[in-house]
Amino acid sequence: MSIIAQLFAFVVGVDTHARNHVYAVICASTGRLLDTRDFPTTTAGIKRAMSWVGRHTGGDLSTLWVIEGAASYGAILAGTVTGLGYEVVEAPWMNAKAHHGLGKSDPLDAARIGTAVLNLKEEQLRRPRLGDGVRAALRVLVSARDSMATERTKSINALTALLRVNDLGIDARRPLTAVQVITVSVWRARNEEIAHAVARAEAVRLARRIVDLDQGLKTNNAQLTELIKISPAAPLLEETGFGPVSAAVCLTVWSHPGRVRSQAAFAALAGVSPIPASSGNTVRHRLNRGGDRTLNKALHIVALSRMTHDPETRNYVEKRQAEGRTTKEIRRSLKRYLARKVYRTLNSPKPSLIGA
Repeated sequence: MSIIAQLFAFVVGVDTHARNHVYAVICASTGRLLDTRDFPTTTAGIKRAMSWVGRHTGGDLSTLWVIEGAASYGAILAGTVTGLGYEVVEAPWMNAKAHHGLGKSDPLDAARIGTAVLNLKEEQLRRPRLGDGVRAALRVLVSARDSMATERTKSINALTALLRVNDLGIDARRPLTAVQVITVSVWRARNEEIAHAVARAEAVRLARRIVDLDQGLKTNNAQLTELIKISPAAPLLEETGFGPVSAAVCLTVWSHPGRVRSQAAFAALAGVSPIPASSGNTVRHRLNRGGDRTLNKALHIVALSRMTHDPETRNYVEKRQAEGRTTKEIRRSLKRYLARKVYRTLNSPKPSLIGA
């Protein structure tokens, strides 16, 4: 049976880290190291790395990528590479004793990762479950976002109450604007009576915390978007009303192919399956208050967004209202439709960017 050196034209070994990945391009047939280089782990850095590898391999898809930590530090890179049609495997277990006395560096490690698979048979390769790492990361980010959003709301409420009780020069009769919060955050201590001085210091602390949380939420959103783009939920970002947060919630609840057996089961999991509430000559259904409330909330927000911004959905709402349907009934139908769309998207037979 053929070995990797006979099955692929090139091998790319990648030593992954938090800030930079180190790449080594190897000619599979000879084992010769063509070049090594490191690139940032950012989206731009990965694009530059792909271009650099492409110049050495001529864009040959018969290139095997061997990535250390393909489900952790290398998850985004692995997803990007897989999406471009390359085969990705996890780095094999390395024998440290075999390299004793030969030195250690990131370029050397990247080259060793690549050459370690050359004499292996294809069935000996370690194929990572890339989706597990991405979904786990999304769960962490969604949870962190909920925590930051909750803290931000509390801080905004506390700052508003403080400014309404103490005359510190900010009109807080209406909800505070971003400009007002930033203005408060850069206040300096003044020569004033003790009550106002303490109130001003507390206002500055709250405002600075809100500014920090806003930046954290912005960074969180960018990270969610980056991960969603290499996941089976990527097509959802093209749908009206879906953003990185709602798409991440849908993906993490769905989890993986086979977990939810049918569209009806997913609707029940989302708490959007209709429940009979008929009486006498009246035949109707009510909202389902069971299921995963986080997923239900995500679909609810998407439904509200589509009812406001999507012309096709607005036409549907007007049509149903003319038939005598209530807004709650129409929204329930929309959420059921959205659950069906999400289920079909995530279970699409088309190859995803990360594989599952």
